[in-house]
Amino acid sequence: MTLTLNRMRVQALLVAVVSIAALLGAARAMGQTQTGVPAHLVNARVETRSAAAGLEQAFRAIESAQTEPAWIAYAVPAVPGRHEMCCGPYHGDDASETCCGRCRLEGESHDGFTMNDHAPESVKLEALSRALILFRMDGKKVEKIRVFSSDCELDAGGRTVHWLADVKPEDSVRLLASFVAGQKAQEADEDSDSWRLTDGALAAIAVHADPAADTALEQFVAASQPERLREKAAFWLGAERGRRGFEVLDRLVRHDPSDQFREKAVFAIFVSHESRATDTLIDVARNDSSGHVRGQALFWLAQAAGHKTEEGKAATAIRQAIDNDPETEVKKKAVFALSQLPKDQGVPLLIQVARNNHNPAVRKQAMFWLGQSGDSRALAFFEDVLSH
Repeated sequence: MTLTLNRMRVQALLVAVVSIAALLGAARAMGQTQTGVPAHLVNARVETRSAAAGLEQAFRAIESAQTEPAWIAYAVPAVPGRHEMCCGPYHGDDASETCCGRCRLEGESHDGFTMNDHAPESVKLEALSRALILFRMDGKKVEKIRVFSSDCELDAGGRTVHWLADVKPEDSVRLLASFVAGQKAQEADEDSDSWRLTDGALAAIAVHADPAADTALEQFVAASQPERLREKAAFWLGAERGRRGFEVLDRLVRHDPSDQFREKAVFAIFVSHESRATDTLIDVARNDSSGHVRGQALFWLAQAAGHKTEEGKAATAIRQAIDNDPETEVKKKAVFALSQLPKDQGVPLLIQVARNNHNPAVRKQAMFWLGQSGDSRALAFFEDVLSH
């Protein structure tokens, strides 16, 4: 009986060991250890503490006590999507490296990240479900904010990395928002410390899979904010915030009183993945009060036409602008937009404009872009014109 009980205890112990090993393996497969520290964080002196009582309190305590250059880092759930946030080409061990190789945290001038919406098939989607937020401190203040996906190998260059566990996403958004440049920084140079921190903070906020990120970006895009900040926040609303971000931009691009902002919002609409984006660009190209904004909408419409499903709508809107827009400069921009369409569609339309449009400036513009195309159909058109 005793022998049987001992065997049962050994078997139970083996089952427990196997279970623990499986859990650890699963954690490593997700790019993290059980404490939440990324498994791919190398060359670092890691010190871990909990931020369950509040991120701001834990963060400021480290910031005020750290006398040497160091990093504070934590992870948050990231917005869905097949993109990676790594250092991109020419920021790793060799010039051939692309996304998700080793990223050196120390000694790099690159403050942002590269988004790749077409991840290699070998990348596991589970590893992309969390974003790593890192703050570099020096002289008891934050000088850099960076964001990575959890599958990136990060080389800390021997520095201390204070890893904060149990971070609430809404606390993270609130902390990052405190580093966003306000009204006083509006006149500062684009390369100033305040705007570099703003760029990093906005990028980090944008990838949070939490409604607090939408709320923060919507506040930064409000009319009362500095123009430059509004433009940066608009980009991230389009690039990362899905339908809610698109709906905010759709409203602003139609009704905001600033021509300069609406021009930037047009680009933010273009980078949105929402299916209604092309329709909004068409409406702006037809109806905006500013010829410059209409021209920008036409340009981005042509870029959107690279997607087969959008070619017909974009080409029709561009042709209508050439025929109906009241300003010659906008018509000329529409002609340029035709030159940006896929050649099988753009070249025949340019030939039609060059042959038939009643506006000499528009015909001249069409002929110029036909000459730039190098297309055999354009050469045949010129031969026909010269022979008559």
